[in-house]
Amino acid sequence: MPGMRIPLWLKVGWTVWVLCWIPIYWRQYGAQNFLYFCDLGNLIIAVALWKESALLFSSQAVSLLVFQTLYCIDLAGALVSGRHLIGGTEYMFDPRLPLYVRLLSLFHVVTPPLLMWAVWRLGYDRRGFTLQALICWVVVTINHFWRPEMDVNWARGLFFREQHVMPGWLYLLGYLVVVPAVAYWPTHRALLWWSRRVASPEYRVARTDSQGTS
Repeated sequence: MPGMRIPLWLKVGWTVWVLCWIPIYWRQYGAQNFLYFCDLGNLIIAVALWKESALLFSSQAVSLLVFQTLYCIDLAGALVSGRHLIGGTEYMFDPRLPLYVRLLSLFHVVTPPLLMWAVWRLGYDRRGFTLQALICWVVVTINHFWRPEMDVNWARGLFFREQHVMPGWLYLLGYLVVVPAVAYWPTHRALLWWSRRVASPEYRVARTDSQGTS
């Protein structure tokens, strides 16, 4: 379609996949599972594809690139050497979990290149850092109080174990400060640097036009 910057087949394909993925994951893991940043990211990416929103893609790039890249490294290491170099993908080799559910988790491998392509195609919106920080504050606070035994996004303690070193409110406050500062901010700065050097020709033209008319 004229003026479309993201191909229709990608929008439709991701949407169909998400509509198949949601009921399977809901049945397997429950509703709260969709508050994991990686799973919530699937839904936000679906909206971003149809809206062609640089802001939404940028927020998810800030949130997911580092962690999902580490996921890919751990999965590849386990496939090659049989050992988990980082941890977090052990469930992918658990025969008690249906194979089709594990295969659906391969979206973790697809997401990083998709986000990088979208940022290249649409440009990086510097407001993505702020938006993702706000998402983090809201989602992790919900995780901290709703079914805390699930420890979604490690809202109660690292490695899915509730911590008892400090008061819960202090851990939550530290989380809401440290994650944006240590994980999101460096990614934000790296994406700013990268996008200025590899922006697509269409984005360069659009940016030049907007600067010329401002």
